[in-house]
Amino acid sequence: MFKVFKYMIKKRNLPIVLLVLATGIVVAFRTLAFTEPPNKYERILHNVGSMLDYYHYSPKNIDDNFSKEVFKKYLGEVDQEKKGFLQSDIDQLSVYATTIDDEIMGRSPIKFVPAVVELSKKRLQETQDISREILSHPFDFSKDESVNLDFDKMDFPKNEADRKEELRKRLKYLTLEKYSDLLDQQEQNKKKAGFVPESKTDLEKQAREKALKTMDRYYDHLKIKANEDDMFNLFVETIVQCMDPHTDYFPPIEKRSFDEDMSGHFFGIGASLRDEDGNIKIATLLTGSPAWKSGQLNVGDIIVKVGQGPQDPVDLTGYLVEDAVKLIRGSKGTEVRLTVRKADGTTKTISLIRDEIVQDEKFAKSVIVNSEKGKIGYIYLPEFYADFDDPKGSRCSIDVAHELIKLKEQKVDGIVLDLRNNGGGSLYDVVQMVGLFIDQGPVVQVKDREGKPQILVDHDKNVLYDGPFAVMVNELSASASEIFAAAIQDYKRGVIIGSTSTYGKGTVQRNIGLDKAMGFSDANSPLGTVKLTLQKFYRINGGSTQLRGVASDIVLPDLYEHYKIREKDQPDALPWDEIPKADYSTWKYAYDVNTIRAASDDRTKNNVSFSTIEKDAVWLDKQNDKLFPLNIDKYREEQKQVRATVKQIDSLSKLSVAMNIENLPQDANRFANDKDKADRYKQWLDSKKTDIYLKEAVNVMNDMIASKSLVYNK
Repeated sequence: MFKVFKYMIKKRNLPIVLLVLATGIVVAFRTLAFTEPPNKYERILHNVGSMLDYYHYSPKNIDDNFSKEVFKKYLGEVDQEKKGFLQSDIDQLSVYATTIDDEIMGRSPIKFVPAVVELSKKRLQETQDISREILSHPFDFSKDESVNLDFDKMDFPKNEADRKEELRKRLKYLTLEKYSDLLDQQEQNKKKAGFVPESKTDLEKQAREKALKTMDRYYDHLKIKANEDDMFNLFVETIVQCMDPHTDYFPPIEKRSFDEDMSGHFFGIGASLRDEDGNIKIATLLTGSPAWKSGQLNVGDIIVKVGQGPQDPVDLTGYLVEDAVKLIRGSKGTEVRLTVRKADGTTKTISLIRDEIVQDEKFAKSVIVNSEKGKIGYIYLPEFYADFDDPKGSRCSIDVAHELIKLKEQKVDGIVLDLRNNGGGSLYDVVQMVGLFIDQGPVVQVKDREGKPQILVDHDKNVLYDGPFAVMVNELSASASEIFAAAIQDYKRGVIIGSTSTYGKGTVQRNIGLDKAMGFSDANSPLGTVKLTLQKFYRINGGSTQLRGVASDIVLPDLYEHYKIREKDQPDALPWDEIPKADYSTWKYAYDVNTIRAASDDRTKNNVSFSTIEKDAVWLDKQNDKLFPLNIDKYREEQKQVRATVKQIDSLSKLSVAMNIENLPQDANRFANDKDKADRYKQWLDSKKTDIYLKEAVNVMNDMIASKSLVYNK
């Protein structure tokens, strides 16, 4: 208890202390309504409700309208493809449509989830039986009909007949895909010696058998997930997601996985896994890891069961790779037992002790691009990672600083930082990173729902790198990536290159454990953790990045521009707004962005690759908004067009002549002791050498280096 008290009296923890103390009082009073102590599910639900109600940045009223929203969204999550529940089931469950808020706030016991679990299990078995029956009969692919695969725009089936008809069409489409593949394989094998063609009847039967295997694996997985714990966890996640898309509920195992992703470290056995025909196989072994040291595991071994120490093992039938990984990982020094099936068919149980595994391939790395006008440093940062549990652990701001020092030692003429597909991460580290490129000053403004904005400032007067600088972004650059890009843009410190805008996530979350006995101070509570949206962040120019993202200075056409994947496409996203600007001075010199943009526009407009990618992206996006044919001739013609378009985009996205990219001398032996890592690094490097977007970023950097349009901002 003393440790908890010491934590709570620290000044920097005061806001969270006030939060948890107030929440604890509220929950304490509310639980008095129960004649019996609340069970685990009730404790979780009531604590979540109190947190949302009192401390979410922009909470919705937890009332009947909120209850109706949760009701609809949860049933849509449980039966995403709307092929299990009937409309009569929804009507039957509608008695809970206005009582979920009472369950959340502790005014009534939990009844909705148990009712859904019972009905879901029944419908799963029914639909699996119907699917097997449908797949026992041949399909007529000459018939002219179509299927709707946009489940969000569909209603639940009105009756048994409608459900069976919808299932028939979807199973026919699944079989049609496999039948078409078999036709292609047979066509390719025609020239092989001894080839004996099979009839279309035999191929159709094989396609149905493949479809049946796929569906059985699918239902095996759904049945595993249709347990009370997983269904309740999904219920809580649905509740918090109705507040905004970035408030999440993590059961303990999911919280551990989240922390592992953020830190780049975990405790496991050092084997990567893959799914192959429903089996979870070992894909690679990390040199020096427990799996490698044991000498008992081989690439290709099938993992059948996973046991935790002396506990009964879990059968992995129906498990996805990501779920199997969560079972295999755990705490340092603990035992995990793998039951594996070897290549010769024998089965063996292997005991391993978990140890630290470092995912250093996810960390920042840099290379040099040799261009006609100079040496360009290129830094790749896939996420803003940080090990919050270890003060000496990996942090992206420190790693990027190291990469900058190495590049400066090579006397590069300019630097490009690649934040494409970087979904964000540590807010502290993004402030530190901006400070590497600017004099001291504000980086981002943060505001909770009641207070005036707090300005996060870089206090270090030193500038680690002051040369030409560009940042690459795209639609999936989010959160911390957007803070960084916005600060660089507002200071006029560099040029932002990429899609029309970034993702548009302008909210700040904090992990808060649900254990009231610990004063909510333990972020790793056995009841789970809520990643709660407590604040919004704003650019130093006053505008929010929420919904709008950061608009690129130089726009390059890309494949995903027209897809609905940004924050603005989320129904529960918070709105855009703005606050007064912070007091800051722009960089001591700035490039004439208009001139540089004009030069880039001329190149892209006259570049067949970019213009074709833009046209193809529009065409592909439209293919998702239509019915899909179940006629073999129409299907194959459409697939031919789609494959040709995708192949064209893939080809056009790669340079015909590779760029001259070389490793830094300091990294010459980076992966010398691990062939698998070395091979993957080579693949990454080769992909950069032919990256058309990196090439244009280098062109922009060359323009910046050669530019004589520097202006001094007095």
